[in-house]
Amino acid sequence: MRWLLVLGLAGLAACSSGGGAPRTERALPEPITVSSPAFAAGAAIPPRFTCDGDNRSPPLRWSGVPASTVEAALVVDDPDAPRGTYVHWVVVGLDPSSTELAEGAVPPDARQLPNSAGKVGYTGPCPPGGPAHHYRFTVYALQRRAEVGADASPDAAIAAIEAAATARGRLIGTFGR
Repeated sequence: MRWLLVLGLAGLAACSSGGGAPRTERALPEPITVSSPAFAAGAAIPPRFTCDGDNRSPPLRWSGVPASTVEAALVVDDPDAPRGTYVHWVVVGLDPSSTELAEGAVPPDARQLPNSAGKVGYTGPCPPGGPAHHYRFTVYALQRRAEVGADASPDAAIAAIEAAATARGRLIGTFGR
């Protein structure tokens, strides 16, 4: 029995490593509508977009980006992670006139930044066993380019994004194991 407990705790640590402390978000207007043809708001994220599947980013669509936007950014995070908010994906430099990202794709002019796993790119939902976690797909409208280095921590990148943001929109999906 102890062996199973040790394995369970090790698995929990592996799935939740790299999370930061809970983040206080800057209050922003939310005129941007974010959706996905792969799942509805508040619904389960299909396993193919998680660590249990292909671990590819889901297709996303958005509208309502203010006309004065210089660039858009995308952050995908899990505020339910056991050790604080876990950042799964950070993308900056999105064309402000763009309205979607295809499944598993990033436009050539955009930059992906390190996530909580220390990897550049998308890392799909991979919660420990238990209740489903909530995954936030947030599109930000920025009034200026986010000043963030390629090796910035996820918290530093999000702070730079929020400092430059004038608006945002969010899609929340769930995933549990």
